[in-house]
This record gives sequence, C-alpha cells and structure tokens, in this order.
Amino acid sequence: MGRKIVIVGGVAGGASAAARIRRLDAAARIIMFERGEHVSFSNCCLPYHLSGAVENSDSLVMMSPDRFAKQYDIEARVQSEVTEIRLEEKKVTVHDLVSGDCYEEEYDKLILAPGANPIMPKSIKGIQQKHVFSVRNVTDIKALKQYIDAKGAKRAAVVGGGFIGLEVAENLKMAGLSVALIEGSSQIMAPFDYDMVQTLHKEMMDCGIELYLSSALTEVKENTIVIMRQNGEKMVDADVVVMSIGVTPETALAQKAGLAIGETGGILVNKNYQTSNPDIYAVGDAIQGYSRLLHRPGRLALAGPAQRQARTAANHICGGQGRNQGYIGSSCIRLFGRNAACTGLNEKTAKEAGIPFDFAYVIAPDKVGLMPDSNYMNFKLIFEVPTGRILGAQAIGKGNVDKRIDVIAAMITMGGTLEDLKELELCYSPVFGTAKDVVNQAALVGMNLLNGCYRQVPVTAVRQLVESGACIIDVREEHEFQAGHLKGAKNIPLSQLRQRMDEIPVDVPVYLHCRTGQRSYNAICCLQGHGYKNLWNISGSFLGVSLYEYFNDKVQDRMPVVTEYNFK
Repeated sequence: MGRKIVIVGGVAGGASAAARIRRLDAAARIIMFERGEHVSFSNCCLPYHLSGAVENSDSLVMMSPDRFAKQYDIEARVQSEVTEIRLEEKKVTVHDLVSGDCYEEEYDKLILAPGANPIMPKSIKGIQQKHVFSVRNVTDIKALKQYIDAKGAKRAAVVGGGFIGLEVAENLKMAGLSVALIEGSSQIMAPFDYDMVQTLHKEMMDCGIELYLSSALTEVKENTIVIMRQNGEKMVDADVVVMSIGVTPETALAQKAGLAIGETGGILVNKNYQTSNPDIYAVGDAIQGYSRLLHRPGRLALAGPAQRQARTAANHICGGQGRNQGYIGSSCIRLFGRNAACTGLNEKTAKEAGIPFDFAYVIAPDKVGLMPDSNYMNFKLIFEVPTGRILGAQAIGKGNVDKRIDVIAAMITMGGTLEDLKELELCYSPVFGTAKDVVNQAALVGMNLLNGCYRQVPVTAVRQLVESGACIIDVREEHEFQAGHLKGAKNIPLSQLRQRMDEIPVDVPVYLHCRTGQRSYNAICCLQGHGYKNLWNISGSFLGVSLYEYFNDKVQDRMPVVTEYNFK
C-alpha cells in the first residue's frame, strides 16, 4: 500500500484533487470525507431544479461513493465531518454523523477543500425560521423545492443580487412564483459596471421581478419580510425566503489546527497550494487567492479556479511543481432573455487600484444583420492608459456573449493589448458573427481613444448635458429621431451633415450621437476634417443612454431625458 492521502470536502476542489492523484499514483490510498449527503454534485446547476429545467434532483449528483470506489479506487465517506487536525501526529478526527461515533484517520498528505458557508446574519430578526433557506448543496435545493411544493408557496423573496441570487430568482419566476429580489447595493451583479448592468435591471423588471435596490433585509415574518430603504421601512409579501448575500470561507478546521489565515480571511497557501504546514494543502472557496491584475490577495468562489487549484496541488503531492498564476475572474449568466458575461477588471476595481484606464463602449450586432436572429450586443472593453493593455470586458445581449468574453479572457491571460485584439483573426460566418467582430470593433474604438483621434463622454454624463442645455447633435435619420430622442437635441442626419454644417456651432462643445455610435463617429471625423475641434462622441449613443436612463427614471422618480424608449 502506498501513501495515504486524506481529503476534506468533495465537489470541484476535493473530488478533482482525488481523481488527479489517482491518475498519477495507482498505489496511493485516497480517502475523501464529506459532511454532506453527496460528495460530488453540480452546484452550479442547483437553481435550475426549482424551475424543472433539471427535473430530477438525483441528476445533480455527479458521482456516488460506490462509483468513486469502483471507477477510481477512492474511498468517499459521506456524512462524515472532520472535526480536528492533529498536526504532530498527522491524524484527523472524524465524526460519523449517522452513527454518532468518532474515530481517527492517519494521513501522509492532507488536502482541505471545505468550501464556503452562506452568510446568514443573526442580526436579521426571524432568519432562523423554517421558510428561510440558503442554497449550497443538493440537500438545500431539494428542501427548498419540497417546501414550495408542499406549502403551495406563491410569493418568494430572494435576498442578494449575485449569480446564485439571480439564478434562483429566475427559476422561481419560471416555476410560477411571484418573486421579489432585494439587493443592498445600488445594482445587481457587482462584477458589471453600473452603466452596463441597467440592461439586466430592465430585463428583470420586464420579466416581472420586483426589484428592490439599496435595500436591507431587517426582519423575516411568517408571510412577509421587512426591508429598510432610503425612504423608510417597506413590507414585502413572501411565503418563502432565499438568502444569497454571499459566502465566507470555511476556515474553522484550519484555524483550530493553527494554520495561517490570509488577510482576506481565506486559508493562506503558496504557489503549490500548500498551507503553512507543508503536508497540508488547501484549494477552492476556502483559500486566499491572488488577483493577477490587481497584484494583491483576493478571493474568488468559482468552480473553474477550484479545479485548476486541485490539479496543481495533486501534481505537487505526486512530485511535480505547481504554478499558481492567480485569477482574473471570468463568469457568465443567463437572465431570462439576456446573456451576460464579464472578465477581469471593471471601472470600479480599476479606479480603486489606481490603474489609469479608459474604456470602449460599443453596441454592435452579434451576427450579420440580415440573419433573422441577429441582435445588438452591449460590449464594454476596459484598457490601461497609456499602454493599451487589456484589463477587462463586459458583454450583455441575446446571443453568444460568452465566446466574446472568452476571447478577452485569453487576451488578458497572454498580456494582450488593443493592438493585439485589433489584429486578432476570428472565425466568421453570417450565422455566427460579423467579419469585424464586436471584440475587434471595441479594440479599434479603444485605439482611437488612446491615440486621441476623438473624445467621448459616458452615458452617465448625458443627463447633466441635457439639463444644462448643452449642444447635442443627433445624426440619425429623421424617422429615427421622431421615434425617440434626447430632449433638446438637434437632428442633423449624417446624410445631410455636409450640407448643414453651418448649423453646428464652433464656439461651444458639441456632443454627437446616433443609435450605436458608428454614425456619430463618422460625423466627428467629417467635422474634424473641416476644422471643428471641440467635439465629443456620446459613448453608447442613443441605445446606451436609453437603457441607462430607463431604470434610473423608474427608481429615482424623475423626469426622463429621452422622449420615448424604443429598444427594438
């Protein structure tokens, strides 16, 4: 019998490490302890059981202990909680949650993959009631679904606007429940910038989700919850409550053993994912990671990084060398009829880190416009100034936003710049994309900004421009202008620009826009060629402004600056 490897926790980190060690070492004895009922399951698919998209909860379980034993010669012991690590003796104490017995298990190498715990603040009155749930594993989602079915619940409150919260809200709505989503900050989906996320706010509202932003849950009652807003308390009807306000790394076992904890609260690890004890490794949501873009410690609770960490730790245990390159943070989500994806830094994180940056915001078709399923995609590219190094991107649309963000993630990983992205050769067919893909277009816009070819103002500044009476020129055609326009804007279509140039002042700043930004850019080039200098392009143009203002007008109860919203 070879070395004895003990693993605490399964799922993405622990199970991946176990399988990798087995492939590298046929003689090792591998024991995996999981305190829950299932050692390997698809936690990212959990919310989709609520709507029936994943009809059978048993389908969420990827591997049973029996299959681990037969296929990989791995002992997977469920409902077994490791309660203590005895470093000097290289032993763990295990509590059998079924029998109640406790026993010891020796190890040569130990891997900690306990994951993270949902945050359930005790300060919220009534949070311990039976109709309040969190979603961490298959047992949780089965209990939530069974409660809804058994009680005939009709109204749900989801607390937290992150990935899990949105997926739970979407699937509960699809299951026929009325859903309210409560988020403490001014927006859902923190990885997205405020201007971009308005599209998702609109999607949720259009699909019937009651959206309460800048709102804090203070009390859970039998059929209602109490939330605190800027204008005071509000009661929201709720037969069932799902808490999804974030997670904290599960470090109790590591701390009890005296292992070092990092400044972010996660278990401290080196490049091989060894803890402060060289015979103990840690991977997954419980560890402190490293942001390769911000050059500082951080945490990222995603399955992809956990699997890569597990592979590196397994390789090192079996004699190889690890490579901890940190994370950049890539993710995606479907929300009703919209897809959203992002990677790297957004404006907020770049500002906080003191990184000089600018951004290109383009609205472009996701495939050739003649195709019946062609739709506009909102795409924002963040780049460093003056190097042009790509820092991040966000994309929202009905089509394949994920593949565009995957391209950017690859460029960031390879240290790519706007020049690299401009020249990137991608697949093209009218049914898949455009000859000049949206990522290439964003790079071209970024280079124009970086090189000073023209200047831009963000959609967030348009209201101030309108209310101050700034000179705004709308270069769309007359029928487009009549369908909806910025108040106070003057319509000079691009097709008439050269004949009506004398109507544009030269002694004040002039702000131009069209539907997506392309025609207004061409108008700026024309005017600059005729001596105009004080010109600004409105980033995102009319579509971007309309989407941004749509939500703000509703929640802030203010007069719109756009005469009519038309998103077709």
